[in-house]
Amino acid sequence: MSTETSILLPTATVDLFLRDSKTIEAAKSLQHDWRFARVSVRVHDGDVEAAIRMYENAKSADIIMVETDTTEKAFIDRLGVLSGSCDEGTSAIVIGPVNDVNLYRSLTAMGVSDYLVRPVPVDTLSEVIAGTLIEKLGASGSRLISVIGSKGGVGVTAISQILANLSSETLLQKTLLIDAAGAWSSMGVGMGFDPVASTTEAIKAVVGKDADSLRRMLYQSNDKLAVLATGMEPMLEVSPQIAQFEEILNTTMSSYPVVIVDLSGAGPALKKSILTRSHEIMIVSTPTLASLRSARSLMTEVKKLQGGKGDHLDLIVNMAGIAPGKEVPKGDIKAALDHEPEAIIPFDPKVFIGTENEGRKVSADKVGAEIAMKLMPLLQKATGLRHETNDDAAQGGALGSLMSKLKAKK
Repeated sequence: MSTETSILLPTATVDLFLRDSKTIEAAKSLQHDWRFARVSVRVHDGDVEAAIRMYENAKSADIIMVETDTTEKAFIDRLGVLSGSCDEGTSAIVIGPVNDVNLYRSLTAMGVSDYLVRPVPVDTLSEVIAGTLIEKLGASGSRLISVIGSKGGVGVTAISQILANLSSETLLQKTLLIDAAGAWSSMGVGMGFDPVASTTEAIKAVVGKDADSLRRMLYQSNDKLAVLATGMEPMLEVSPQIAQFEEILNTTMSSYPVVIVDLSGAGPALKKSILTRSHEIMIVSTPTLASLRSARSLMTEVKKLQGGKGDHLDLIVNMAGIAPGKEVPKGDIKAALDHEPEAIIPFDPKVFIGTENEGRKVSADKVGAEIAMKLMPLLQKATGLRHETNDDAAQGGALGSLMSKLKAKK
């Protein structure tokens, strides 16, 4: 399964006009793929003629997949007729009998998204459809990173801010930071801004495609880091609907390669929705027994949401040293959770509380920069980018001096 398509796919309709029994079986099995929970996959017994008849009086699907027995010009002509019956923006995929390069070129020149050779195995079918849907949203290549705590007070917001600063300043990625807590957000304190809008207003701007209004709701922390400056709604107001919040993600992921969401103050339903579609999930816990027990339960639930795998799940143990002699040792954490912490962050109230109160970055001084860089391997994994340091950078101390060059993973 491709990392880029390992998300809960958006609500969409896919019509497949097939004759090959193995491909039909593969198409029907998509209902068992967790990514397709919101995708209506309709399998029809037929070919391009059946598709033409269907869309003469019906709205076309988001994606149409048509199987053909011939690669001759007559099929290309009928495909053109089908195109005339479809709504604007419909994507087409063709399944043919042979690996025909000339046909592939002709089809892509017509605007066909892809050409596959039958029989199409389920893995190929699911990846092609998923990739096409994500590309239609403009989210292909974007990374959604969720940060969530095993309990309250474990430092999720501080960790989210560090990750956002690393992504924008060290990895040089255009990054958006979102706090899903609404009025309960404390992000403005640590980032040095006042909320300028409510989450409802942000949703209204997104749904109405009001780019200017949405732009005014963004606090520009640095050249590459923006923060959605929401939080003006009453603290006891009912939270926005999940589907509406997802509209924010769908829109912003078309403009920002990296979107980081602080889930510490979100409601359970919204947490579940965002976690399900996240590319990387970072669970923050303290090394105390109660926090780690909650982390174990949360990790189990998150793995189920992501198809039973924990490949994109990371454990961050924060505030190590907060209770000397009363903390769970690192070795015991791995044994109890069957997961070794990817990062252990030391407890340093001067760095974390002091910088938050002053509206400064944790990485503003040498000690804070060293703490922040403990999270760099996680960010590299989440974004697929590699950060390299040189000797001069290693001597510098501050986070800015640690920046060197980027290389895409090969």
